[in-house]
Amino acid sequence: MLEQYDLHNLLVIDIETVPQYSTHDQVPEHLQKLWELKTQNQRKDDTAENFYKSAGIWAEFGKIVCISAGIFTGGKDTGLRIKSFAGHDEKELLTKFSALLFSQPANLVLCAHNGKEFDFPYICRRLLINGLPFPPQLQIAGKKPWEIAHLDTMELWKFGDYKNYTSLNLLTAIFDIPTPKDDIDGSMVGHVYWNEGQLDRICTYCQKDVIATAQLLRRYRGEELIKDEFITIIG
Repeated sequence: MLEQYDLHNLLVIDIETVPQYSTHDQVPEHLQKLWELKTQNQRKDDTAENFYKSAGIWAEFGKIVCISAGIFTGGKDTGLRIKSFAGHDEKELLTKFSALLFSQPANLVLCAHNGKEFDFPYICRRLLINGLPFPPQLQIAGKKPWEIAHLDTMELWKFGDYKNYTSLNLLTAIFDIPTPKDDIDGSMVGHVYWNEGQLDRICTYCQKDVIATAQLLRRYRGEELIKDEFITIIG
């Protein structure tokens, strides 16, 4: 499976997002009303104020605080080199990540877990909101599905079955991919950012998801996992 892909022309990414404001009270009044309307079906019996902790899921009400990107290296002993773009200034973060993509071939394949549903469109929407140009790898308007060079490890696992979501944690477990136990999960990122101010902690969590996704790709291809000594974190 996936033997047609050259791993050295593939970039594995993951993003971490948080609400744009630390609390619902700080959200401008006109956006509070739009937030209430946007989430009325998801909230069920919850209040808009209490549900705001989940605002990072929506690109209209959230922002990106970290993008980690991993590229495969080496020949016989395949490695993985990871660089993260993290910060409080989302426009600066996106500008630096875009510069990386602009420096790469236009046919570079982007890969993420649930990337087609979340990571890729979220990045595109935030680029647009921040008035930034799209790198060629994210230019999908007018393209046919088979012309878009994006891989999604969750979509690949579905094999055409659209009934449910399969988490990266579950797939790493069933494929016996060792992952260190983290002190946070995705639902805690907003709290860790706004209440604890620990961006480095979020960055580490993001990098681990890139490693897990890269290892999952190796399993999909029937290949051995990348050894820890061949995984490098830059910066």
